[in-house]
Amino acid sequence: MKGFTTEPSKWRNRPIEESLQLFEDMKNGKIDEGAATLRMKITLEEGKMDPVAYRIKFIPHHRTGTKWCIYPTYDYTHCLCDSLEDITHSLCTKEFQSRRSSYYWLCNALNIYCPVQWEYARLNVNYTVVSKRKINKLITENIVNDWDDPRLFTLSALRRKGYPAEAINNFCAQMGLTGAQTSIDPAALEASARDVLNLAASRTMAVLEPLKITILDYPHDRPIQLSVPNFPNVPEKGEHMIWFDRVVYIERTDFMENTDKSFRRLTPGQPVGLKYIGSMLRVESVVRKSGTVEELVCRIEPCTATEKPKAYVHWVAKPCPVEVRLYEKLFMHKNPEDSNDVPNGFLSDCASDTIRSLCGYVDAHVMNSKVYDKYQFERIGYFSVDPDSRNGQLVFNRTVTLKEDTGKNI
Repeated sequence: MKGFTTEPSKWRNRPIEESLQLFEDMKNGKIDEGAATLRMKITLEEGKMDPVAYRIKFIPHHRTGTKWCIYPTYDYTHCLCDSLEDITHSLCTKEFQSRRSSYYWLCNALNIYCPVQWEYARLNVNYTVVSKRKINKLITENIVNDWDDPRLFTLSALRRKGYPAEAINNFCAQMGLTGAQTSIDPAALEASARDVLNLAASRTMAVLEPLKITILDYPHDRPIQLSVPNFPNVPEKGEHMIWFDRVVYIERTDFMENTDKSFRRLTPGQPVGLKYIGSMLRVESVVRKSGTVEELVCRIEPCTATEKPKAYVHWVAKPCPVEVRLYEKLFMHKNPEDSNDVPNGFLSDCASDTIRSLCGYVDAHVMNSKVYDKYQFERIGYFSVDPDSRNGQLVFNRTVTLKEDTGKNI
């Protein structure tokens, strides 16, 4: 077992004075890293013997620099810190069950208060790793940027991605505690996030892949402002103002040039409604550049009882550009640590193109947002303002998509 020995060291019965002097030399940097350790002199069940208490590390500490070069181990610090802090029950995952005997031994040897250690199964999440050692490997190999990279499932990463604390707490409460090994699909955590964000995230319209629309018969002589609800089903939660103008932008995916019967949005022969306007767009002509649709020229018509569009789409006028980051699963296999499915190790299972950056458009009122402010981009998903944002240059992370009915193609 790591940290223990099963054979007595030839130095086990060294005189106390000599051991104290060597420990002082370790502390003062006179002994090379790896050349010596300080062990606790015990024999536990199954022949476990003498766990390491201190080892030498010359790597500068992120807080104390090079002041110290010896550091205590988990076996030495865990029980002592719990005792000093008056912890009643020390909760840890099942892999620490084998350390329980040394936990109790050290507290009793020092005649100090001894908390109860209680173990439960680790909550594993599919398509990721939660081991600190393996996450650190992902960082050092430049596969992810840091501990708060939104592709990870650390608390700092979930916060940066936009997960509310309430959603994480609800998810953990739903899972409960068990001694059996558990592996959960990320969809369960995403569902918890949607439940919370649905009640907390103000609605706004944003376009991630803009397609320009010019309205030939725009009915006003200048841009106008409209008042729309922050939460359409809860009008008492307030409103915000949006612009409507001769030029608007819709999602490129909301237009299809080659007609498909199942497609319900804008085509050359099929109009589409604009949310909050009460009117629909009808294509007059398609402007191309290098074979790609660059702009649509449309006419606007009122929605009537006899002629209604099959679908309504979101849009933005007088837009403000923002960066939008979309994240995908970091690993290709459900369990990247399974040597049967991934014989070359978890690093070999990393997926490519797990982050995509888009230049999207949002309404002007969004530009006053602060870091970690959250929105529902209508018809798209939930998004959170990233700490990379600067004045006038907002960056949004997609937290989760909206729950979609795959039977609808609107």
